Amino acid sequence: MVRMLPIIAVLIGVCVAAHAHGAAERGTILSPKALQEIAQVVEEIDHIEAATLARLPTAPDNQVQQLELLGKAMLYDKQLSVNRNEACAFCHMPETGFTGPLSELNETTGAYPGSVRTRFSNRKPQTHSYAALSPVLHYNPGQGDLVGGNFWDMRATGRRLGNPAAEQAEGPPTNPVEMALPDAACAVYRASQRPYRGLFELLWGPQAFAIKWPEDVERVCDTPGPPPEGTLPVRLDPADRGRTNTTFDQMAQSIASYEASAEVTSFTSKYDAVQAGKAKFTPQEQLGYDLFRGKAQCNTCHRDGGPGEDPLFTDFTASNIGTPANPRLPYYAEQRTDALGYVANPAGPSYVDPGVAGFLAERNLLSHPSSVDARWRKLEPGVTGRFQVPTLRNVDKRPYPAFVKAYGHNGYFRSLKEIVHFYNTRDVLPRCQAGDPGEGTTCWPAPELTANMNTSRVGRLGLSDADEDALVSFMRTLSDGYFSRDSQ
Repeated sequence: MVRMLPIIAVLIGVCVAAHAHGAAERGTILSPKALQEIAQVVEEIDHIEAATLARLPTAPDNQVQQLELLGKAMLYDKQLSVNRNEACAFCHMPETGFTGPLSELNETTGAYPGSVRTRFSNRKPQTHSYAALSPVLHYNPGQGDLVGGNFWDMRATGRRLGNPAAEQAEGPPTNPVEMALPDAACAVYRASQRPYRGLFELLWGPQAFAIKWPEDVERVCDTPGPPPEGTLPVRLDPADRGRTNTTFDQMAQSIASYEASAEVTSFTSKYDAVQAGKAKFTPQEQLGYDLFRGKAQCNTCHRDGGPGEDPLFTDFTASNIGTPANPRLPYYAEQRTDALGYVANPAGPSYVDPGVAGFLAERNLLSHPSSVDARWRKLEPGVTGRFQVPTLRNVDKRPYPAFVKAYGHNGYFRSLKEIVHFYNTRDVLPRCQAGDPGEGTTCWPAPELTANMNTSRVGRLGLSDADEDALVSFMRTLSDGYFSRDSQ
């Protein structure tokens, strides 16, 4: 098993990073290996973006495909971040199933740096694949539960735009620890200068960028957020602000269209081929599937579908599986005011992630793309510590066998075997401290939060080591790319 590292091993010093607006800042040092991987991913993003933009002159004569092309161009566009260095895709690349593509960060920090490279999020990146199929967040009184939305804490509800994936796309651009623009209007301004502007206007209308930008817009948009509380730093009159808000919504809807496309949500795994009668599981994979649907009870939350239901391997609810805190997260050391005047984590090392409850209590409004339905606030005690059940599709998709993927909302687990072992033994093995030699094998640290912890289907499954391996083998059949859609 991969063992925990003390946070000091990750936060090994300070660095000074220059930014576009001339400020400097101290923060976490990224290892040479991490910097090398970041450079490789950025180069790959540039290559994909260039190839996408090259298709603009011969865009398909079909509105749906045009929307997908436009959304892809924006998903891979680094110019939409404050320092023009981070695209949405930086945390969501195809070779890993549209989640974190940096093996070194998955193994060490768990979370990813934002456009301001010394600021890190408090959670690992989720996958974009199949996220567009999540329902609008709603309360199901029969289940007594919230269902749907996007993000680990469901905060992209979809209630305003009718599409959680679109509202999710509106979160990172102005999140100070992600793309860090000080105003959503800056994303619209930057998009107005990009080669895909013509396609955007063709699809959404010439009014999209008919906005009188103030003379200082460049300076304002080159300054990392957040802005002073309660302010919108790009000074626009009410009509232009309204136009800007609408265009920002349309940008997000375009990105969501790409995420719903066959390129991202393809249903091309070996599992799909088996269900179509065009492939067969190996004996170990079949044992794993039988355990998945039986003794291991995985199918209760990671549903593989029913009549008229796509096998999405999630029920879109939230659960607290008792994941330990991940002390490798740089977020725990972000309690000091940075050189730009921002404190990402005032609680410092004592921070505890409240899960869905943090959204309902409207904590950290800077990262909330959707409003809270006031009628849901009474649900807060029952969702404390709970995080959205992720799809298992592409759960093991990786560019090469030794690539490390992180699992859990905070990236605590670093292999499928490890998280399966946790589900199986959480309540069987003794407790230990982070960094104990037996951690992850013969003992587990205490859960970060015990409130609302799932004890009926997690913690004491009675599986053998061979059973755990079989479950891992089955879940590896959920990686897309086993066959081409064009061949079916």
